[in-house]
Amino acid sequence: MIQKKDVEFYKEEGYLLVKGVFNMQEVEAMRSGIDNIIRRAAEAKRDENAAWDGDYLPKEQIRRLVLKGFHNVHYHDSVFLNALFHVNMVSVLKKLIGPNVQLHHSKMLVKPPEKGAAFPMHQDYPYFPHEKHSMLAASVHLDESNEENGCLRVIPKSHKQGVLSHVGRHYLNHKEYPISSGTPCPAEPGDVLFFNYLTIHGSDVNKSGRNRRNVLFQYRDASDFPIEDTHFDWGMGLMVSGENPHFDKVTPKYTIG
Repeated sequence: MIQKKDVEFYKEEGYLLVKGVFNMQEVEAMRSGIDNIIRRAAEAKRDENAAWDGDYLPKEQIRRLVLKGFHNVHYHDSVFLNALFHVNMVSVLKKLIGPNVQLHHSKMLVKPPEKGAAFPMHQDYPYFPHEKHSMLAASVHLDESNEENGCLRVIPKSHKQGVLSHVGRHYLNHKEYPISSGTPCPAEPGDVLFFNYLTIHGSDVNKSGRNRRNVLFQYRDASDFPIEDTHFDWGMGLMVSGENPHFDKVTPKYTIG
């Protein structure tokens, strides 16, 4: 699926767009899965706005913006379990992370037409810091994504800066790192953007008349352990490729009440 030069690009730049990981039939199945999750959330009265608050945009603008976001989508619909184990995904992950790959968590992000919320520039590290920084995100595009509908933006090579100070764990100082400072990463349905959790990224408002639907999977090396208990999901540690070399660390520590 990818070549040596692509792996070298990822290591140097901190991100990699891989074209055509999923075909249109698979994309359509995931679109239906997202639509059904949103419908069931509304029926369960759990349809909340996941847009970030803050001072990166004027308050009156933030209040008008909407983001549909839910975690653990592979528990809501089997289409996402199939996606995170997809042969093309695993092929890429083994080259970017190594032979032993674990899932950390999954989520969906939907920016509705004309009012889809922005994500200010940030690193994912503060949410789930790990020892070896193998953690990466695989953002699966289910719609054509460009600057008009708020495509992902990254700052190339920013993963080499290490861990940066964030505002309340959420995002970087927007005056130093405005959304416009990121390089746009336009993509087509079925493409996947892989980026390290230290790579600075974000996205602008969806100003178009189209949806911008993404599913995001976070993966890590099985020998890369968390240094803080800041994020827990039930699917954490699921082996996607290879084996877990650590027999006593096959599940996170948790208590069932």
